[in-house]
Amino acid sequence: MTNSAPRHRAPRTHARLRRTLVVGAVLVVGVLAVSGGALASSFAVNRSASAPSAVQHASGSVGATPSPSSNASHEGAAGGLQDPAIPIPSADVSGVTVSRVQIPAIGVDAAVELIDRDATGVLLPPGKWADAGWYRSGVLPGRVGPAIIAGHLDTTLREAVFAHLKQLVAGDRVTVTLSDGSQSTFAVDSAINVEKKTFPTQEVYGPTPDAQLRLITCNGPYDDAAHSYANNYVVFASLVAPGT
Repeated sequence: MTNSAPRHRAPRTHARLRRTLVVGAVLVVGVLAVSGGALASSFAVNRSASAPSAVQHASGSVGATPSPSSNASHEGAAGGLQDPAIPIPSADVSGVTVSRVQIPAIGVDAAVELIDRDATGVLLPPGKWADAGWYRSGVLPGRVGPAIIAGHLDTTLREAVFAHLKQLVAGDRVTVTLSDGSQSTFAVDSAINVEKKTFPTQEVYGPTPDAQLRLITCNGPYDDAAHSYANNYVVFASLVAPGT
């Protein structure tokens, strides 16, 4: 992503959301999975049989707060994100967590769930399509190192919290609010669209000399047969001084 990239702010309808969907279809969101020593990405969430088959487009901004029922994770249990194959900075032990993420440029103002690994080492994605998820065993935003916030791209019914992540350009701001009320603001530096099989583990998860943020979702093309997106989209951002 370069500074000269066009800024398209109007919501876009994903091609997959325009398709006619059947009951039992699968929604896919971006995750990372270690396979054969290389980091790749593929979340898969099975939609419940009772879910409507008709396409329902999101109304308003992606970050608009939906009713509890519309934001419920009724589509089924999620596949996971394995821990990166390289060391990451130690998790914060202060008890402070991430409560909200705001990205004004794309209309995101979302609650943040705490996501972590299960007993097998797999990191589960956010349980709600309109929420983002902070990797709680990683870096607390604002501390030295790469903090990780992931979010769904879409579901078979609607766009999700990070549906318009690709519209961000260098300089756009991301504000993260912690549970103690403090905030950290980051400026977008760059972004990459990567194939799962060549996921840049070191670049995304490797240690950094300053406070940074990674926003991760999945990206096309979408493979209907495999029920999976082929790529991940990763936004890199750096902490900015208060008031700047």
